[in-house]
Amino acid sequence: MNAEFIEALEEIERDKGIPKEVIFEALEAALISSYRKNFGTSQNVEVIVDRETGNVEVYAKKTVVEEVKNSLLEIDLEEAKKIDDKYKLGDIVMIKITPRNFGRIAAQTAKQVVIQRIKDAERDVIYEEFVNRENEIITGLVQRISKNIVYVDLGKTEGILPPTEQIEGEVYNQGDRIKLYILEVKKTTKGPQIILSRSHPGLVKRLFELEVPEIHDGIVEIYAISREAGSRTKIAVYSKDPNVEPVGACVGIKGSRVKAIVDELNGEKIDIVVWSKNIEEFIANSLSPSSVLKVEIDEKNKTALVVVPDYQLSLAIGKEGQNARLAAKLTNWKIDIKSESQYKAMLENQNKSS
Repeated sequence: MNAEFIEALEEIERDKGIPKEVIFEALEAALISSYRKNFGTSQNVEVIVDRETGNVEVYAKKTVVEEVKNSLLEIDLEEAKKIDDKYKLGDIVMIKITPRNFGRIAAQTAKQVVIQRIKDAERDVIYEEFVNRENEIITGLVQRISKNIVYVDLGKTEGILPPTEQIEGEVYNQGDRIKLYILEVKKTTKGPQIILSRSHPGLVKRLFELEVPEIHDGIVEIYAISREAGSRTKIAVYSKDPNVEPVGACVGIKGSRVKAIVDELNGEKIDIVVWSKNIEEFIANSLSPSSVLKVEIDEKNKTALVVVPDYQLSLAIGKEGQNARLAAKLTNWKIDIKSESQYKAMLENQNKSS
């Protein structure tokens, strides 16, 4: 243990962002264990590593007592005062007991401890960095695929994309660079586990924040998102500035902004609609691209009856009911869609029965 060791710790601190003190404290704790293993476990010892020189000293900690019952743990007042006459009963006396060959043991221990503690501290640094980035977007490199789990290189560490968070039908190949949503960061004994997602609605939200400056700057806000990953997403937006048209801002010139997002999501369709405080208007907008003739709402049950032109009924409902389903998720209302002729027939039946 010497000045070179101190320099090495300073380099570790610079390169890896691990404070020297973290390693010193870990080393001192490990050296106590080494001392007890090699020189006896009964003593109460403290190991101090000089922060400037790297010198290691071992001290026996003894409590000042009137009558010594255990010489390994206690010292009488008379003996203590020979060391320093300020000592009184109950004080702890530190007596240097560094063995002659302890430097060699210290060097061996230091190597193992430093390696382990660097790993631990690096894991902590990575955990702290990524736990603060939960719900953010990150770009990663597909590293390998095992048992349908995609392992992604995130630079400092690796993240996992479990099957449940993958986009159905999306193929991942080694070396692919993809954008992912940081879903959750867990602390485990093997280090931080970073769970990633490609299917979470938050990914779409973050992609819009990246592509649309008006959203990033807070002029246009995202009210809600409903998503069936890999197939279709609906996003409701509104503008705080009357001079900024929210849908136009999201679409971009010749559709450039939304195209970049669609490309990142491998062709997932995206409907951008305007949010409105007026729930009838919002529900009508949510069924885009279908046009809506009439919306009747039941506030108490949060249900809406929507009337669309006959020729647009299948468009409003969507393939396997997808458009209606996504609109209901987006608005958080139950939506019943009828064609104009179905609505008229319903009214006639009601009139007959009344």
